[in-house]
This record gives sequence, structure tokens and C-alpha cells, in this order.
Amino acid sequence: MSQNRVKALVAGAGIGGLACALALRRAGLDVEVFERAGELRAAGSGLSVMSNAIAALATLDIDLGLAKRGRIAESFTILDHRGELIRDLPFKEACDNVGEPSVCLSRSDLQEALLDQMGDPIHLGAAVTGFDSDDTGVTVRLEDGREVRGDILIGADGFHSAVRRQLVGPGEDSQDSGYVCWLGIVPFQHPVMVPGAVHHYWGSAQRFGLIDIGHGRYYWWGTKEMPASESHDWKGTKDDVVLAYADWAEEVRAVIDVTPSEDILAVPSRDRVFLERWGAGRVTLLGDAAHPMLTTLGQGSCMAIEDAVVLAHTLAEPDAAADLPGALRRYEDRRRERTRMMVDASRSLSDVEQAATPAERQARDDYFRHASREELVRRNEEAMTFPGV
Repeated sequence: MSQNRVKALVAGAGIGGLACALALRRAGLDVEVFERAGELRAAGSGLSVMSNAIAALATLDIDLGLAKRGRIAESFTILDHRGELIRDLPFKEACDNVGEPSVCLSRSDLQEALLDQMGDPIHLGAAVTGFDSDDTGVTVRLEDGREVRGDILIGADGFHSAVRRQLVGPGEDSQDSGYVCWLGIVPFQHPVMVPGAVHHYWGSAQRFGLIDIGHGRYYWWGTKEMPASESHDWKGTKDDVVLAYADWAEEVRAVIDVTPSEDILAVPSRDRVFLERWGAGRVTLLGDAAHPMLTTLGQGSCMAIEDAVVLAHTLAEPDAAADLPGALRRYEDRRRERTRMMVDASRSLSDVEQAATPAERQARDDYFRHASREELVRRNEEAMTFPGV
């Protein structure tokens, strides 16, 4: 171990890696971040930073000013594919009860907010390929042949994490969701879309989301059932997306129509079997590298932020520096059940919302039409309450 402050090496500069670096710095650690990409450029997609993630950051006195960069979610409406109301969810009520807002914004806006406060070096074009760990520290191996020494290594390098692969082995398979996900961000306005609106539209084995992310921009996503062989490397065009939603609500068709073809992203929707052991010795995982989840709950980035905060608090405890492997195992123990719940809930809700048969669709819609307001608030509050350390 180093003689002065603990030095943390972070693999990956996505949302999880940047949140980790910021949180660890606030906890008094030295941090270096290593990112495979030659430049930091977030994909053109949106996300939600839910009340739980904002509350978690507040425990480290971190305020990213997200409401100014995006839009606070004021309403959450579920509709059928033609735009007929299924249910207005008491989402804002749950946020108010928790005590923090939920903010919808672009991924690049969140990235910039984290970078503005981080202040730690980011090494670009520096892909982590492996590591060696012993009783005194960790040596990280980079693709260009360099080696870097630190006290601990946090693998925040995403779904295809090289750190995870060395910990778990190369034979691990992903779980496909059975659908592709199309994404876009575009300037947009429509009479049915009020400020702070989140609209989800449900069809047959298809869904669509239309979300105000502030400054005249909307983020949209759409799903369509297809085999993994097609969804993992989708080769279609904007015309295929237009055709998929040809008889959907007018605002759905309109936002697709005004989105340039080159700005429509297609990504596979997948997760993994939940990983029970996230680390060994002086190495651990965070975010998608530890517990990738489907996007149904919108909590993927939030769980990475919660991970970062809990890790920072754990490493700031008085006895942590004297036993860094023990501290990393405590972090993992504190996060395991919370993240397992989110992974399982995201998968279960995806199966429900992506309903294909008439009977499944009827059961899905009837549940949300008739569920009590109290039950819906309770479920939202459970997800959006940061459990602490």
C-alpha cells in the first residue's frame, strides 16, 4: 500500500467510471481513470437520474446542477400505441415523498456535469486489458504496453469489462431481451407533450418512450421484438423504424420523422445472470461491469452512481486504508441485494411491458389501470429511496 493517500485506478470513463472518480476524490483518495476511447463522446441517448441517485450524491455534498442541464420529470403517463390513456402514474408524488426530484437529460449532459466537478486525470486511448494484484497493490496493464501501479482497481469498464472477464473468466454469456432498442434525441414540440412529460406507449411486443430532456429537446426510444442475431448488429434504416410505428400515435410518428437518419442509434437490449462475486483482493467492479440490467426501470446509471457513493463512503471509514481488500468486500456486500433487486425487477418488468399475446397485453394494461395509487407510489418509492451505506 502507498505510504500516503490511497491511490485508486478506475477502468472506464463512462457514467459509472466518472461518478466513481468524483466520489472517491471527495472521500480523499487519489484517482486515475483509464478510458479505451480516444475522446470522451457520449452516445446520442438520454437517461434519467432518479431521486435515489441524486440523494446518494448529496451524502458526499455533490450537486451536479442537473435540473439546469435537463428537465425535472413532472408527469409520467402510460398510453396504448394509439395514444389512448392507460394510466397517469403518481411518479412525481413518489419523488416528492422521497425528497429529491428525478431529472431527465442527455447522456452527454450528465457526462459534462461529472467532468466539470471531477478534477482527476483521465487517460484517453488507454484500454485496460488486465491486472496483477498482490498484497501491496495492483498493477494495471494497458493495451499499449504500459503498466500503472495503484492501491486498488475499480472495473467500471461496462458490459464488456476486461476487469470482469479476468475475475470471472471468458466463458460468460449475455442474456438477450428479445428486442432491439432504437434511440434518438432531437429538438421537438407537440401539443400533447407538456413540460417535464414522460410518455410511455405500449403495443404488441413493441414499446416507445418520449421524454422531455429540456432546452427544447426530446429523447425517444423504441423497441421491437427480433432475434438476437438481428438485434445485436441491426442493419436496418430509418425507413424500417418509420414502418414499425406506422399506425402509432401521431406524436410518435412525428418525432421519428424529424430525427435525422444518422442520429438514430440501434443497440441490443441485454443483461447477464447476476454476479455474486464482484471482486478479489484489491480489485472490485462497479456499474454495468458488475450488474448490467435492462433499461426498463431507467435505473442503470443510477445504480452505478449509488455504487460509486457507497464505495466512497466505505473507503473513507477509519479502518479502510489498513485493510483495503476487506473494505472492497464490505462495499460489495452493501450493494449486492439492492442491485440484485433492480436487475431482477428490470428483467421482470421488461417481460411484462413487452407483452406479445392478446391475453398478456390485456393483463398488463388491466394491472396498471386498476392498481391502487398507494401501491404504485410504494413501488416507486422503494426504487427511488437511496438505502445509504
